[in-house]
Amino acid sequence: MLPREIIKKIRRIEITTRRQADELFAGDYHSIFKGRGIEFSEVREYQPGDDIRTIDWNVTARYGYPYVKKYREERELSVILAVDLSASGIFGTAERSKNELAAEVGAVLAFTAVNNNDKVGLLIFTDKVEKFIPPKKGRSHILRLIREILFYKPQGKGTDIAGALDHLNKALNRKTVVFLISDFLNEGFDKQIGVTGRRHDLVAIRITDPKELRMTDLGIVTLQDAESGEYLEIDSSNHKLRRQFESNVARVRGATVQTFKKKDIDYIELQNGIDYAAPLVSFFRARAKRIRWGR
Repeated sequence: MLPREIIKKIRRIEITTRRQADELFAGDYHSIFKGRGIEFSEVREYQPGDDIRTIDWNVTARYGYPYVKKYREERELSVILAVDLSASGIFGTAERSKNELAAEVGAVLAFTAVNNNDKVGLLIFTDKVEKFIPPKKGRSHILRLIREILFYKPQGKGTDIAGALDHLNKALNRKTVVFLISDFLNEGFDKQIGVTGRRHDLVAIRITDPKELRMTDLGIVTLQDAESGEYLEIDSSNHKLRRQFESNVARVRGATVQTFKKKDIDYIELQNGIDYAAPLVSFFRARAKRIRWGR
């Protein structure tokens, strides 16, 4: 049985994210994520104006009067939350860690999908694939996914985005909506991103923290790399060092943005401590507009 504090945290996330899903994303979600294709629905008698290419000649010959085939969009989708739980996600200078923000974002996307009668699954990865939960429907299933993102204890500490995408490319037989949630403190995944983007509907969501973007003047400090375990002592009062740090951060971010732009993959950036609803809503509406105009 889960401890009370864990249940309380999951319940808080459920209440917050279900409201977000109901109020902000439902309509836009349906318009920007299409079903797997078109499936046969029924035959009916021909009516003036029907496309003659849809005539079912077998049924027409049987009844002596033209019948046409009717089709409908196969709406049901499968959604995968591919969540990076490497050690760098434990970091957080706001009220929550980056992993907790990832759980909230994953939850709002999951509830939005379930509200549209879609199935949701989860891939947890670090420097290896840690856990895969196949897509299913239902509130209890979504709560399980939230619990896994929040409280799963990974074996690995590093990050291997390429390996996670390779796993998905092999495991998913049908076109799937994949939300890749990570801080993207990793390189060498350009090829796999391209393959996944062609086979599936891939959306990259980058989770950042303010302290990762700017260095505060705290004098002599000792830093530890959460993934490698290495320690580094620096003088954070050094103005030149702080500028160099911010320049490197901007360079890495720019390279990441360019990677997704070059592969024509949607990219969203969310910062810990800042409301994530606005950037998500902006993305949904911008994509809906783009699809409407055929871009």
